[in-house]
Amino acid sequence: MYEFNETDLRISVIQLHLFLNDYKDVPFDALRYLTGECNYGGRVTDDKDRRTLITLLKRFYRPEILNDEPQYAFEPSGVYYAPSDGDYESYLAYTRSLPVITSPEVFGLHVNADITKEQQETQLLFDSAIQSSSGGGKKSGSATDSDATILEIATGILQKLPPNFDIAAANEKYPTAYKQSMNTVLVQEMGRFNRLLSTIRTSLKDIQKAMKGLVVLSSELEEVLNSILSGRIPQAWRRWSYPSLKPLGSYVTDFVQRLKFLQDWYEQGPPPSFWISGFYFTQAFLTGAQQNFARKYTIPIDLLAYDVQVLPAGTYDTPPEDGVYVYGLFLEGARWDSQGHHLAESYPKILYDPMPVIWLIPVEKSKAMQGRFYMCPIYKTTERRGTLSTTGHSTNFVMMMKLTTVDGEDHWVGRGVALMCQLNN
Repeated sequence: MYEFNETDLRISVIQLHLFLNDYKDVPFDALRYLTGECNYGGRVTDDKDRRTLITLLKRFYRPEILNDEPQYAFEPSGVYYAPSDGDYESYLAYTRSLPVITSPEVFGLHVNADITKEQQETQLLFDSAIQSSSGGGKKSGSATDSDATILEIATGILQKLPPNFDIAAANEKYPTAYKQSMNTVLVQEMGRFNRLLSTIRTSLKDIQKAMKGLVVLSSELEEVLNSILSGRIPQAWRRWSYPSLKPLGSYVTDFVQRLKFLQDWYEQGPPPSFWISGFYFTQAFLTGAQQNFARKYTIPIDLLAYDVQVLPAGTYDTPPEDGVYVYGLFLEGARWDSQGHHLAESYPKILYDPMPVIWLIPVEKSKAMQGRFYMCPIYKTTERRGTLSTTGHSTNFVMMMKLTTVDGEDHWVGRGVALMCQLNN
């Protein structure tokens, strides 16, 4: 969260008053820059957040807002508009006439945003209730039941886990090659997942031993135990895990699917299309695809970017000549119109739209496709925020992807459109 304060508002109001009174033609571009880039934007560290801030300001800092006829509306229904010049009481009367519950469209969001907000509030309520009820004492009978439940869950998860990857065999089968960077990507991914796999396996075996009285129940094991009981991912696992907001059962299923994706790659060779959501470190995969292109055509990799082509729905059994096919992304805030090949408004009550297979095409930045695009951010989880890792990459943000639009970029920025690698369920 950014620490906006009263001073930011006060200086913005003073500047607005100055430009309105001292200039015949109001310099809206200057107003947007001072307010969005300096006063408030000076505290904003994320470029996507700054883009959203500037886009919101464009809805209010624009010449049409000074027109009396017709009155400028801030959203399609026309309920919220810039009132005509009047006295103080007229403004109060207009304010009192506004609905008690504000429509998401006022902020540029789709009406589905209300559903997302209510789901998040409900989830927060349930999480708080679980946390507050887990600290009380338990009767001996309920404790016995809990022990049996923990043992059953731990045993079930252990049975689902495959053996660790054989890194030495993988290095031998997929050696480091100048023209095939994906070999390195595969081996490194196996190493990362091995670390998480060992952590989960060890903690679950220790839980089994602790339940039988063979080892002491440490504070870390107790946290794992309580997390299993409440269906959450233990912190000991999160320390070595990829970002995930899934409950425990869904997390384990997703984890096993990722391991199978890598195992199939090891046994059958690189797939024709890659499950982009299945990577631990997605940026390494994206860099590897660009590296292959750069070495093939002897182009410096820092001159490359990705063009994007969303393919028709179907199965693709042959990899492209250049670039990679990827799948497994979900669009939030909009949907993909397969017939028109562009972004379109979400259907009511449908929060996420699965994207078809996407062709990521490495291209020199100077030769990238031109047109009307929305630069859509890709995140690993719906939380849409992360921290900078030691590699300099965000733990959540993946990349910006160009998606064709007919409505202009500002419309979809206001809608909060983003691609997700995984959902919460």
